[in-house]
Amino acid sequence: MMEELDGLLLEAKESMEAARNYRAELKHRLQGLSQARKQIQDSATQTQDTLRQHFQDMKNAVCKMLDDRLVALLQQVDAIQHENIKPLDDCQKLLEQGVSTADGLLKEGEAAVSCNNVDHQNLCNFTNKALHIQLDSLPEVPSLVEVPCLSAQLDDTFLSIARDHICKHGAVASRPPVQIEELMERPGGILVRWCKVDDDFVAQDYRLQYRKNACGHFEDTYVGSECEFLVLHIDPNVDYQFRVCSRGDGRQEWSPWSVPQLGRTSLVPHEWSPGLEGYSLSSRRNIALRNDSPQQGVLYSKAATYYLGQTLTFRVETSGGSDRRDSIGVCVGKDGLDSMQRDGAVCISSSGAVYVNGKEMTNQLPPVSPGTTITFDMELVTLGGNNEGPQQRRRVTIGSNNREVVFDWLLEQSCDALYFGCSFFHPGWKVLVY
Repeated sequence: MMEELDGLLLEAKESMEAARNYRAELKHRLQGLSQARKQIQDSATQTQDTLRQHFQDMKNAVCKMLDDRLVALLQQVDAIQHENIKPLDDCQKLLEQGVSTADGLLKEGEAAVSCNNVDHQNLCNFTNKALHIQLDSLPEVPSLVEVPCLSAQLDDTFLSIARDHICKHGAVASRPPVQIEELMERPGGILVRWCKVDDDFVAQDYRLQYRKNACGHFEDTYVGSECEFLVLHIDPNVDYQFRVCSRGDGRQEWSPWSVPQLGRTSLVPHEWSPGLEGYSLSSRRNIALRNDSPQQGVLYSKAATYYLGQTLTFRVETSGGSDRRDSIGVCVGKDGLDSMQRDGAVCISSSGAVYVNGKEMTNQLPPVSPGTTITFDMELVTLGGNNEGPQQRRRVTIGSNNREVVFDWLLEQSCDALYFGCSFFHPGWKVLVY
């Protein structure tokens, strides 16, 4: 009886625990549903505000353009009127002067003729004066067809054309054509991947922005045709917000932004170790330059920051003279040798030769030159073992100039993280690590 009671009690407790978990999951989903509802409402409000502002700006701009055009046409009418009225004014003055002269002459003639005693001398003077006035000479007056007759020429199809453009202007999309697909942490950075969600949208370029702590202004970090980008100089354990948009083929304007996504990295950035006289480092210690110091040696990383499953990348910015002992690679620990072509290390030389534990492989990669990007990828391979337990090997992939070399690297001791390093024997080599 007691056993049955204990069993029922245990079953009841398990049911209560399941109910708690169920309730917690339901509340979590309600929270997600609330966030989804808020996103729709907030984006709708923002879109409405954007539309109102855009069309108000367009209305103001169009009104200003129409006002400016009206002023220009009115000024043109004034100019034509002034230019063509002036000759008429001059002609009017000439005619009025002629009328005034004729009136005066008539008065003198009437006075000379109407005298009771006609004076011969007065008649002679009047007659001579009339001859000098040239009463048969009349100024030319232009006909109505010879002077301007102003009118306004207005195209009635303008409103129809404007109506067609306005009816097609603007669009509302329920989703941006591009969304962020994945955020992957990298040492001192975050790899951002995005994809198209609108199959009908033909993308020409993408534009990626980010901001720290999800506040402040977004900053451009990438513009190009690729669908992923590694954002460097990211502080560890700090939230960053990312968004992406795209530009359609043959268009100038950018699409709406994707839904912002939060990302962070817990991995400290890769850094070269300071203090080696033969190398000069950048302020962030991620770029090493082989200077003209005669001191030789391997420049190692500050710490063992390369872990399995990650991609370690070196980019050669500039190059110097080549030496068979040159090397870039990863290793178990630091030592005082001049090259990484040694036991406990895998590396590539400036000639493209690959070394594993100090031995040169048959397969070879292209020679290293400015702009060359070298990648190291590793994964653990467990094989059947002896009485001491299974052997652990690392499957290593080294890539350079679109070529790869894949091999298994057996280590005598297991380690969670590896150092990286480089050694060059001539000045001028500059290497970025990330």
